[in-house]
Amino acid sequence: MNSLVIVIISFFLFIWGYRVYARKLENLWQINSANPVPSKTKYDGVDFVPARNWLVLFGHHFSSIAGAGPIVGPVIACCIWGWGPALIWVVLGAIFLGGVHDFSSLIVSIREGGNSISTIASKAISRRAHIMFAIFVWLALILVIAVFVYLCADTFVNEPRIILPSLGLIPLALVVGLLLYRFKTNHALATVIGLVGFVALIVLGQFFFITKVSLTWWVVILLVYSFFASVLPVNILLQPRDYLSGYLLFFGVAAGFLGLVISHPPMQLPAFIKFNSGEGFIWPMLFVTVACGAISGFHCLISSGTTSKQIANERDVKKVGYGAMVMEGLVAVIAILAISAGLGKQSLIDKSSPVVLFGSGYGVITKSFLFGYGGMMAMLILNAFILTTLDTATRITRYITEELLNFNNRYFSTAIVVVLGGALALVKDKFNTPVWKKLWPAFGASNQLVAALALFVVSCWLLSKNKSAKITLYPAVFMLVTAVAALVYQAIVNFKNGNYLLFAISLILIILAFIMTIDVIRVFRIKRNPINKE
Repeated sequence: MNSLVIVIISFFLFIWGYRVYARKLENLWQINSANPVPSKTKYDGVDFVPARNWLVLFGHHFSSIAGAGPIVGPVIACCIWGWGPALIWVVLGAIFLGGVHDFSSLIVSIREGGNSISTIASKAISRRAHIMFAIFVWLALILVIAVFVYLCADTFVNEPRIILPSLGLIPLALVVGLLLYRFKTNHALATVIGLVGFVALIVLGQFFFITKVSLTWWVVILLVYSFFASVLPVNILLQPRDYLSGYLLFFGVAAGFLGLVISHPPMQLPAFIKFNSGEGFIWPMLFVTVACGAISGFHCLISSGTTSKQIANERDVKKVGYGAMVMEGLVAVIAILAISAGLGKQSLIDKSSPVVLFGSGYGVITKSFLFGYGGMMAMLILNAFILTTLDTATRITRYITEELLNFNNRYFSTAIVVVLGGALALVKDKFNTPVWKKLWPAFGASNQLVAALALFVVSCWLLSKNKSAKITLYPAVFMLVTAVAALVYQAIVNFKNGNYLLFAISLILIILAFIMTIDVIRVFRIKRNPINKE
């Protein structure tokens, strides 16, 4: 099959999802531009700040949710099960599950004053659900910070040409933030100034780069940046930096699409390889391997963490929440095509390095107009994904730390987060293996479990308002069954292999899912015929 046909069909399905299916969500939630939003009613100049323009917030939100997930997960899935199952899950998952999850977690947080999903769980389900959810999410975020700070530092070591544009974007973002909010500069003019500066940094980065800084020191430098990104007013550094990064990501998607239009290579990798592989059965393992790009529990933390505190009008919820999810789905489609059509059978040779595979495939499909710089651009784009997720994750973990400790000091809370994240990133076992690498295999299933639990929280909230919960409940049940099945499979494999740490983690997560499911069922029993209630 021709890759251009696939990307066009995927694109129009995403458009249908945004224009038609997302409208059902708007009608269910009765979106009204006259409704008050927490960015204005709880304005504090630090966390609760209305974005000047919905595009600014879209850039922040999209950059934050993307991470490396929509690239790494689909690439791995293509190599193990084939591009067909990965593509179907990405497209249908983004439209009917991921978009619903992101939209709903954003609007429910707005309706609850900008509170996090874990806090809303206390009101919608139970106090026990709130505490368990918050602790689990906090631990997962510390792991995310550790992994992403390590990966970002590693890209600096291996591709020094991206250092200047990556770090130079920080002071540039401060300038744009001040132009937008302090000096009230025209939005378009501030954006042009930022983008021209960013392009200049990319060009200069090809000639001026640092090669003598170790990975450990890069980790420290990135953690220092994350600290300031967490404590400074969101509209001064975090929001404009992610906003400008968003344009790089948009360019990456557009260049990938254009490359496919020009070269339109045929699909070379098999559409289907096997139902059962060394990584497990296609269900449930593919559905937790491909997370971002289809549905990801991490997204609800962004939606209810930073985005809900910055949205200036309810009418922008579909654009930011659902729109960013389908955009991420498109990124995943391009990643799938980059290796399945761009590299073909070469993809099966080096399954251990999905980042390298994506960079090579992206370079192939864009070589006609990027002239050999496609691989470098792919690394810069991927690093932008990682860095924007890192700074946002640090800020969200700070929120949850303050919530759990009942201690409202953003400096102290952020210090706890960056120290623990840094320690987990750098500490190694007796075999000189970073500790996070032992824990990361459990993240895929646990991330999808968070998505299921967030959808259950939203469903219970809808029921409390006498609204239909069907559109969120069905995806919640599917993701719960899928995540638990994956955890059971991982627990069995880890026990057989003697990896008792991961076995214990999988077991704890299964128990967590069981307890919260009991609480959810109790809420549903209180209501009569909750699924059919209109």
